[in-house]
Amino acid sequence: MCVIFFCADSNPQASGYKLILASNRDEYFARATQSAAKWPNAEHVYGGIDLEPGREGGTWLAIGHSANFFKVGALLNLTGEPKPRDAVAHKNILQPHNHNSNSTGINLCPKPSTSNNPTSHPSKGQSNNEHFLLGRGMIVADYVTRSDEQHSILEYNQSLLKDCSKYTAFNFVSIEIGPSSLPARVNLLSNVPPTLEEFQNGECYGFGNSLPHTPFEKVRHGQQEFEAIVKKHGGSSVEDLSSQLMQLLRNKHKFWPDVELKRRAPNWGEGLSALNVHIGEHAYGSRTHTVILVDSHNKMHFIEETMDGVDPEGEWRTTHIERDFQNSV
Repeated sequence: MCVIFFCADSNPQASGYKLILASNRDEYFARATQSAAKWPNAEHVYGGIDLEPGREGGTWLAIGHSANFFKVGALLNLTGEPKPRDAVAHKNILQPHNHNSNSTGINLCPKPSTSNNPTSHPSKGQSNNEHFLLGRGMIVADYVTRSDEQHSILEYNQSLLKDCSKYTAFNFVSIEIGPSSLPARVNLLSNVPPTLEEFQNGECYGFGNSLPHTPFEKVRHGQQEFEAIVKKHGGSSVEDLSSQLMQLLRNKHKFWPDVELKRRAPNWGEGLSALNVHIGEHAYGSRTHTVILVDSHNKMHFIEETMDGVDPEGEWRTTHIERDFQNSV
């Protein structure tokens, strides 16, 4: 479970922002994760990295900059959708971020091997199962690291749409922000059912773990609050704006009952109904809050608050990355 709110505008006011983004990552507290940082072999990319065995190298949210374009990718689970029958996830198709690089970035999503090395319930002949599942976190990694035409927002999403059944259910949010003469492009690709939708430059959006036309109550209310913050503080300092957005992400109010959430998660629905999730008996919840801001002069701020351990009432670690891309190509 995750949630994301954002506004992308390639030509904001001088005191405004090209990107205002706030997101919560909901995950098991014990899942191995690297905090937000510049990626080792893709130094134009910033984000956290999944270190879970068999999922190393994937990410739920990252931003990259090259060829005068910002690219943002975010991966959201689609709750309550069954996996394909007899599906298995193969560990050997996932590669960490030290994969060999090339001139356009690094290919973090290689073709699957035929080696018999699944991550769970291995059995004879499983490597020939046509229902193998690719690691979804690599969708984001591959998109943000590469700048060739094949990985432009249009080409990448159209290609992914043709082959999206090889993944567990997901929403993939992709954003591309270029020169002020071109409107920012925003896409949402869902694979159950396979759909690709485009959204507008300069508008506020919120997405979660359901389809966009049936949002959870917390997403609907959160988007309204996000839009109010952007309207009131969208020209404020990084400190003021990020503070308001972090306050939104920490909101523990349960927007319950919720018909769509109850349908998709009948056992966990109420616990998942807050923007800031906490389900103590399962050691699961909003373990990372992220705010990304890009100002009108291409200065990026990547601000992350993440649990420093497995106790949400314990220590939290704050990371604030600043990078000026004004003269970058």
